[in-house]
Amino acid sequence: MNLYSRCPTPVAKFELGREFSAEELDCAGTQETHKNMGNTTSNNRYVLRDDTMAKLREFTEASVNEYLQSIYAPKHDVSLRITQSWLNYTKPGEFHHKHAHPNSFVSGVLYIKASSERDKIYFYKDGYEQIKLPVDQFNLFNSTSWWLPVETGRLMLFPSNLTHMVETVKEEDRISLSFNTFPVGYVGEEETLTALHV
Repeated sequence: MNLYSRCPTPVAKFELGREFSAEELDCAGTQETHKNMGNTTSNNRYVLRDDTMAKLREFTEASVNEYLQSIYAPKHDVSLRITQSWLNYTKPGEFHHKHAHPNSFVSGVLYIKASSERDKIYFYKDGYEQIKLPVDQFNLFNSTSWWLPVETGRLMLFPSNLTHMVETVKEEDRISLSFNTFPVGYVGEEETLTALHV
């Protein structure tokens, strides 16, 4: 038998490749917050616009546009603009609820404080299954969820409609910076009546 994987979901990993600066850590650690479903989120919903986060914004912008060009290979002049960005604080006993990101094209999570030994991000394949067979051995074709390890300085990018979550944190605080993006430029085609100039 020959198996072909078609229409896979592109999840990408980037590494910052340096320590966070004192200013970046101070910005991440001094935000006013509010309770989210399972954890805490910054009141500031545009964290990457802060002057102290300029270098991180450059890194995330370059990463999302590399992702766009490599995965989608757009025909016309289009880029991804970061829209909202916010910090997530998850303490031991807390979790980050299962969710996706509406009104966004590609979403990202940059880990400010995380450990590859214990921290993961979980992804889910949603959708109705007309017939569901019990699985004996999981593989890429029959799995409905996957997890990937995360650590400080790692950036994960994925389509915004991909459902994801964080299981209950057991040992140390976990801090992440999440963001959404939206295409800017020539989207679609005039001939097929799908053109958008944004």
